[in-house]
Amino acid sequence: MHRFAAVLLLTALSTSVTGCGRRARAAEVDGASDSQNGRHTLTHDGARRSYVLRTPARAAGDTTRLPVVLMLHGGGGNAANAEQMSGFTALGARERFIVVYPEGSSRFRTALLTWNAGHCCGYAMERRVDDVGFISALLDTLVQRHHADPSRIFATGMSNGAMMSHRLGIALAPRIAAIAPVVGALFGDETPPRTPVSAFIINGALDRSVPVDGGEPGGPFAGSWDGTHAVPAVQQGEFWARANGCEPGPDVRNEGAITVRRYRCPAGRGVEMRIVQDGGHSWPGGQAGTRRGDVPSTAMHASEAMWAFFKAHPRTGSAPLEAR
Repeated sequence: MHRFAAVLLLTALSTSVTGCGRRARAAEVDGASDSQNGRHTLTHDGARRSYVLRTPARAAGDTTRLPVVLMLHGGGGNAANAEQMSGFTALGARERFIVVYPEGSSRFRTALLTWNAGHCCGYAMERRVDDVGFISALLDTLVQRHHADPSRIFATGMSNGAMMSHRLGIALAPRIAAIAPVVGALFGDETPPRTPVSAFIINGALDRSVPVDGGEPGGPFAGSWDGTHAVPAVQQGEFWARANGCEPGPDVRNEGAITVRRYRCPAGRGVEMRIVQDGGHSWPGGQAGTRRGDVPSTAMHASEAMWAFFKAHPRTGSAPLEAR
């Protein structure tokens, strides 16, 4: 992207909404009926927020509680972009879980949307948007109106969405069973979660926007961060291993173009990390996020792999799906 276009985007990402330090107020749901897929809204903290809901087909009157995957778009993306990139809608229909594509916020309402992940990104970060409160209110709605299973709520995301999934795993630990950040980062100042949260982490060895070695972010949108350096990617695994009471040294092995780092954890908890050696800033096995985005690696199918991990790691104390 040319420098002018990058500057224009960063300018667009610099105005405001709500403060994240305030206690979340009850959300007013403006969405359609429980049976409807598609776009819904809820009002949280005075702002109308959007999400796209995809539920598998149900027989009339079926109120079985289903697992939920929250799929968070990357910085500048939206629900449609996240849905197309990840392929989660088809996977959810086949495996019978609910997929929700929440949307971040922006000066432009429907374009250039970002998440307040603490040190990133753009508009939402600078205006301290209460995205944790929004997602918490959304979870209430999913459980109350859409028959979500509160013990099987999982969060994943791409880039800025990956950083937000880390933040949700920490802030909403009693509610989130597992997270799966893709090409995201931690910054070294995060507080451990109050309760264990399993983690499945994917990074690309060739990523220039969120480098695996940490440090200053690159790519055309570096200015949308607050200047805090990211820690090396492997420290994401170390952080979640400590949070889950796992042994400190992971088992490391190569599976083709994937370096797998798997920690030995107490029963019911899991921490795994996969470094995709031929992967850049993209969703492995999916589609490129933009026409100019990195071509995704075909060495693994991120959505399939993380769903297998999610199924095996409900919130601590619940049985895996296979055992039910």
